[in-house]
Amino acid sequence: MVNIQNAADSLAVAQEALLDEQSTEKTLSIIELLTSGGIGGQIIMIVLAVLLFVAIYLYIERLLTLKAASKVDKGFMNQIRDHIMNGRLDSAKLLCQHTNTPVSRLVEKGISRIGKPLEDINTAIESAGKLEIYSLEKNVSILATISGAGPMIGFLGTVVGMVLAFHKIATGGGQIEVGALAGGIYTAMTTTVAGLIVGIVAYIGYNHLVVKTDKIVNQMEANAVEFLDLLNDPV
Repeated sequence: MVNIQNAADSLAVAQEALLDEQSTEKTLSIIELLTSGGIGGQIIMIVLAVLLFVAIYLYIERLLTLKAASKVDKGFMNQIRDHIMNGRLDSAKLLCQHTNTPVSRLVEKGISRIGKPLEDINTAIESAGKLEIYSLEKNVSILATISGAGPMIGFLGTVVGMVLAFHKIATGGGQIEVGALAGGIYTAMTTTVAGLIVGIVAYIGYNHLVVKTDKIVNQMEANAVEFLDLLNDPV
């Protein structure tokens, strides 16, 4: 009877220890997981965190800028037409200045050249358009760079982690434990995942901004053509 009681007590202790171990494993936080790859892994994770912050900041900043640039009153060109047909060039310029969009700035540049050959007006509008496009695309290329650099840095962490793991094996004298390889394995896995996340976020953000920029450029071209047609046949 004593042996049975001791066996039952031992089983209860073992079950309690197993539950404690499972509970400990479940409480492993994401921060602990990301920082469990040693110094090399932590440095790479910090670099990736900075890149992710920069990517998100640039995306939001450019998105707000493009959103403001895309706002054009549907009656803007009709008002410009009325002002020009009635010879009110100053009023047309004032309207452009108050609107303050890429389209209005192109039209204002064209209005300031009225009286000169149409070719000169067209050249002035094209030059102003190039400056506007450059302003719209400002810093967008950085997102493209991050989208490519993020996964590469993550893969660098993978290589570093595997080197650390094999170094442990080589110096272990055949008595290596799985726990000794944990640092290298954590570095390899977590940096790869983090690098891919940074790359995906930057890639999606970059392509979204490119699409919105193209729409604004098409909008600028359409209004520039409409303005030139107005000068060709103002009546």
